[in-house]
Order: sequence, then structure tokens, then C-alpha cells
Amino acid sequence: MSGAPPPYPGEKGAGVPAYGQPGAPAYGQPGAPAYGQPGAPAYGQPAYPQYGQPGYPQGPYPQQPGYAPQPGYPQGPQIHQGQTTVVVAQPTVAVVQQFRESPVHTRCPHCQADVVTGTMYETGTFAWIICVVLCLVGCSLGCCLIPFCVDGCKDVVHICPGCHQQIARWSRI
Repeated sequence: MSGAPPPYPGEKGAGVPAYGQPGAPAYGQPGAPAYGQPGAPAYGQPAYPQYGQPGYPQGPYPQQPGYAPQPGYPQGPQIHQGQTTVVVAQPTVAVVQQFRESPVHTRCPHCQADVVTGTMYETGTFAWIICVVLCLVGCSLGCCLIPFCVDGCKDVVHICPGCHQQIARWSRI
């Protein structure tokens, strides 16, 4: 490379405001003083004034350019000491009962009791379809009646063990 880069326009104190003045560079930026340098706070002291200390802006806050004041809203931050509002959102859980072959824990709509349903099997559409298919294949000498004896081909009816009312029916088709 040929030579050093041109000087930074803010070097040598020309037009650069001192630390703490409006427009001064922040720590970590080019031109900002390091700790221990003149114009920097001593080690262990905050670099900026803290709330309630002299030099901290207390308000009223100037209107920001481009923003119109909103009626009914306070201007600037509002600090309320001693007041805490905690909002806890509870998730809503929708439990969908799936009545299938196994007994299900549910509430009976008839007697309003929490029960585990009893199940029984009844001949349904699926058993009849299997019977017709077996007849068409050539099993017409009694083998076509097997679906009426197998619980896996029948519909499942869920009943309440307390009031013996039907709660749900699960059809295989």
C-alpha cells in the first residue's frame, strides 16, 4: 500500500465536542476517550448519569420530530413505584374425546358422572360389506358369516356403566 489514509475530519480537536457534551462520541466509537483518559469517568463509576442523579433528564421530554402527541396518553415515560402488575396467561386446552375400540374416561351427558365407558360390539355396515365380498369370492357355504362373529368387524358402542345409556358409537366405516 502506498502511504497512510487521509486524516479523519474530527481529529486534532477540530469540531469534536468533549465527552459529556451533546454530539460527543460514545464509548467504543472512534474519537471517544478511553478509561483513564481526560474526560472519561474513573474506573467503577458509571459512564452516564443514573436515574435520580444530577444530570439525568427529568422531563418534560421534548417532542420527537415526526411524531404528533397522542391525546389521552401521557407524554414521556411514567414511573410508578410500588405498583406491580403481573399478567399470567393460561393456555386453553381443548380435549377431544376419541371414542374407538378402547374404553374412554369421559363425562356422561345423561347422568353427568365422570366414568370410564363400557364397550360392547354390534353388527354394523362393515360386517355386512365383508359378508357380501366373501359371498362374491365364493365363500357362500357359511364362511361368509364369519364377520358377524369377529369383534374386529363390528361397530363399538360406548355406554355409561352408571345409567346404562349410550354415550357414543364408533363405526368402522
